[in-house]
Amino acid sequence: MGFLRHLTACNTHDLSRYRPFLVAGQHVGHVREDFFRRLLALGDPFEPTGDGIALAERSGTAAGRTAAMAAALDVLVADGTLPGLRRETYPVLTRWGAEPLLGIDRAAVPFFGLRSFGLHVNGYVRRPDGLHLWVGHRARDRGVAPGKLDNLVAGGQPMGLTLAENLRKEAHEEAGLPAAVADRARPVGVISYLLENGSGLKPDTLFCYDLELPDGLVPRNTDGEVERFELWPLHRVAESVAGSDDWKFNVNLVVIDFLIRHGWLTPDHPDYIALCSGLRR
Repeated sequence: MGFLRHLTACNTHDLSRYRPFLVAGQHVGHVREDFFRRLLALGDPFEPTGDGIALAERSGTAAGRTAAMAAALDVLVADGTLPGLRRETYPVLTRWGAEPLLGIDRAAVPFFGLRSFGLHVNGYVRRPDGLHLWVGHRARDRGVAPGKLDNLVAGGQPMGLTLAENLRKEAHEEAGLPAAVADRARPVGVISYLLENGSGLKPDTLFCYDLELPDGLVPRNTDGEVERFELWPLHRVAESVAGSDDWKFNVNLVVIDFLIRHGWLTPDHPDYIALCSGLRR
């Protein structure tokens, strides 16, 4: 089966099925043809522009755009076009570090093909026989990847929090780690991919961190997202990723990156170059 298929799975899409979505004159996303037609029929606050559709400018402010989008999403949820909202706001950005053009409910992000950001933390332990990785078993009632294997800590990047603040929050909620421990997580780069799913497009960017933990510290979930944690030797992690579909789809990529950076996957592997280059789209 191998590692490379996970990168292929996370980068499978057909852009010919999509129209541009613009905010404040900036091309920030893509809407699928059927959703494009629904937005045209809805009208205000959406208007056609070129071969795409735009959020109409009313106030010219991020707050005004956010309010207009929220009102439109309520209508689209009420008529069944969109699923229920998550009540978590993501920023709409032209690039990382820019001021948000507006905030949008997390559930609507893929329908508009907006780039979203998140963070993933590889929690590992050094033992005499090598590195071991903490593996979370996702709860079976999750809306995304129920029962799949996961990183120690992972979460989307909401509007209004810094990455450091979000990391502390997620580390506490998902693994019961205090801020002093979470702050030891070391940023190690980003992973990006462009995935098409049933809702639309997911052009996602994940900020990756490594967090070395002392042997004997056992993470404990506090928010119900994880059933249990297990500490696996790295060879078992690698064999599971390469030979199964047991992991949450994007966690495969984070683990592959960890295997490369820590020397488990070496240039002798026939897919080494494709793996290294394919983790960042």
